[in-house]
Amino acid sequence: MEATTPRFRLSALAERFGLEWRGEDAEVCGVAPLQAEAPAGGALAFLANPAYRKHLAATRVAAVVLHPAEAEHCPVPALLSANPYATYARIAALFERVPTRPAGVHASADIDPTAAIDPTAHIGAFVSVGARSLIGAGAVVGAGSVIGEDCVVGACSELVARVTLVRRVRLGERVRIHPGAVLGADGFGLAVDGGHWINVPQLGGVVVGDDCEIGANTTIDRGAIDDTVLEEDVRLDNQIQIGHNVRIGAHTAMAGCVAVAGSTRIGRWCLVGGAAGIIGHLEITDKVTIGAMSLVTHSLDEPGEYASGTPLQPKREWRKNAARFGQLDRLARILLKKNDSSP
Repeated sequence: MEATTPRFRLSALAERFGLEWRGEDAEVCGVAPLQAEAPAGGALAFLANPAYRKHLAATRVAAVVLHPAEAEHCPVPALLSANPYATYARIAALFERVPTRPAGVHASADIDPTAAIDPTAHIGAFVSVGARSLIGAGAVVGAGSVIGEDCVVGACSELVARVTLVRRVRLGERVRIHPGAVLGADGFGLAVDGGHWINVPQLGGVVVGDDCEIGANTTIDRGAIDDTVLEEDVRLDNQIQIGHNVRIGAHTAMAGCVAVAGSTRIGRWCLVGGAAGIIGHLEITDKVTIGAMSLVTHSLDEPGEYASGTPLQPKREWRKNAARFGQLDRLARILLKKNDSSP
């Protein structure tokens, strides 16, 4: 049987989330983009980015979440918020259909006798839980996930499906990990002797703080000696690589395809754009923003915004500039020599 769609009056949402509302007490039963041509009846939209302000006057949704400064330009009922995007996120969650995961262990799961599973946890089909591992109260371990030896899944954490915790991975409470993620694999530790590589044993683990979220196919290597650490409320997008012994400060967020090499320490409240690369053994202070596709090759000890790379341009211009780039050193030497010889 299909679940009943929840419906909310603006007055009820305003009271629930501490907002002011303007206009009619409209009823909403879902969400839609501000510029939707034919939104479903009772759709709620939001305006947070000024680039979308042009769509406000002609919007066809039932109501809009926006900043009080935009209220006079809104042709439909509105919920007023100092942070419209965050408010929208909280309201939109009311319409999300989350599948129920009943407590218990699926008959196909393989649980080591020394593992401890809280009776309120959900263990899905074809899950494997290794020796001495612990699954906390209300935790969800989705189908096909593998939990190795000496791991901890904290209370109310969720491994959505096909997540692998290799060994010595400790998750805090309310951690969410998306499909295909691998935590606790060997770090890339190599020594060379006699012309051959020798693997350096990776004897540490991975520690993930409360309220973190880790995207699909992201990998976090365990430490060589100490642990690789994510502090609380770190948010990692899909397909990110975190090397061994990295430490990421609380509330830091990284977009897709970022790569962080081993033993780098990243501060709190940092933002790292997509496909940025950070080499190993660096120190990045709190509240640093790194632009997409940037390469960080030295420590950053001042908060602020940093970027590198060549912006997109027409191919003809790029080829000319690329050729000139190779001549910069020679031209700089000519200029320096000319300046030195000037009277």
